[in-house]
Amino acid sequence: MRLESNLEYHYYHGLPDSEQKLEEDDQSHQWRITGGSTGNSCSKKPRLNRYALACAVLASTNSVLLGYDIGVMSGAIIFIKQSLEITSTQVEILVGILNLCSLVGSFLSGKTSDLIGRRYTIVLAAATFLVGAILMGFAPSFSFLMAGRVVAGIGVGYSLMIGPVYVAELSPAISRGLLSSFPEIFITMGILLGYICNYALSGLPANVNWRIMLGLAGFPAIVVAIGVMAMPESPRWLVMKCRHQEAKQVIVKTSETEEEAELRLIEIEKAAEQTCPSGEIFRGEGVWKELLLKPSPAVRRILILAIGINFFMQASGNDAVVYYTPEVLRDAGIHNTKHLVGVTVIMGLSKTVFVLISALFLDHLGRRQLLLVGTAGVTVSLATLGLGSRYLSMSDDNPTWAITVSVVSVCAFLSFFSVGLGPITWVYSAEIFPTRLRAQGSSLAISVNRVVSGIVAMTFLSVSEHITFAGTFFLLSGVMAIGTVFFYLYLPETKGKTLEEIQSVFQDELIKHRVVC
Repeated sequence: MRLESNLEYHYYHGLPDSEQKLEEDDQSHQWRITGGSTGNSCSKKPRLNRYALACAVLASTNSVLLGYDIGVMSGAIIFIKQSLEITSTQVEILVGILNLCSLVGSFLSGKTSDLIGRRYTIVLAAATFLVGAILMGFAPSFSFLMAGRVVAGIGVGYSLMIGPVYVAELSPAISRGLLSSFPEIFITMGILLGYICNYALSGLPANVNWRIMLGLAGFPAIVVAIGVMAMPESPRWLVMKCRHQEAKQVIVKTSETEEEAELRLIEIEKAAEQTCPSGEIFRGEGVWKELLLKPSPAVRRILILAIGINFFMQASGNDAVVYYTPEVLRDAGIHNTKHLVGVTVIMGLSKTVFVLISALFLDHLGRRQLLLVGTAGVTVSLATLGLGSRYLSMSDDNPTWAITVSVVSVCAFLSFFSVGLGPITWVYSAEIFPTRLRAQGSSLAISVNRVVSGIVAMTFLSVSEHITFAGTFFLLSGVMAIGTVFFYLYLPETKGKTLEEIQSVFQDELIKHRVVC
């Protein structure tokens, strides 16, 4: 078979000439879009593998936990402040501590998943968050509530890394963008669910409603822990453990034909031979040395890009804006608590719709194009929100049109974020690392994500008090303008390529850079 021989040449002899490489990429792409068929079948529409879809849904359900916490805390914090009589500084700490503690889970998740597997790490994430939800729901004091947030944060950190990695390793190349964006879809659905719970429970006494809001997060965790047990293990993790027959069984179920499954298995095994040439079982050893101490030029570039996209995702201020939307809207002139919570529901719906649109077009339009559109839109939306907030702060009567501009700007910000940075950060972080480095490399990048998210969430109100909400939004807009330029200059397109082929993309980029220089 011509394609198989090309793949063998690629793995044993390095990168081919540019024309041969283009020919092989075209053949590989043709093989995938026709489901492994041959002949004149270009018009055949690729099918979404149902088994891979079901596994992606189950693995990504963990992300509901983070989304629900983000959404529900935006409303619960109003009642927690009343019930426990805490200060604005304590509010910032309470909100941001989950993100900072998720750093611990994110950092540990890479090594953990290399040792016990992707599937059991998902179970561990759900179980940890369940304990945190129980502690928060029954918290008698601020310190007890903080303890629950710490435990829940560790669970969130585990789930943020392992969900996208598992889905990326399981999915066929032609649908990996869609399936790997499911974590962001479920985060967004969780945010909407949290908003709805806020609205439904806001009429209850202030010392009761927030406990129910936070405690309800335990139910999705139970569903995840049970459902994940029916999922298979990642085929790439199984190959790294020399369990080739089990890997083949999983690949067959996630492929449309036996031929396609054989081809995918050949690619995975060849890549595994490069990382474990003597055939020993991989246990995650030596990865940090390859990532940080002695990285190859391609690995260094991958790490910079993974950290960069995770940094800009949270430097956009998305989590902080979602957490503190009621505060922002109150500053804009909306003071009725029921109205504040109602507007957040509208925002949640807008965010959900656009993340679904992005997911559906991610494998067709590609990561790069949607990311550039999304970040440019976020930049403009934040600048517009800053102008609206600035006008309202200078106005005595808070005109309706200015409030409307601010509300629409927030909705536009969340929508553009959901088109670009929201889903694509998880997709990109999970797919660009080599198999050997993927779990721990992704955990490092997502740890940066969590640190930046925690810092922004814990300083958002304080910074806004010093430079106003308008000044904060202008600052975030400037950061996102830099992010847009960074993505335009440095992020290559990865759509339609297998995880193994993506490594060649980064090698090619380095070769082109040397030629230009």
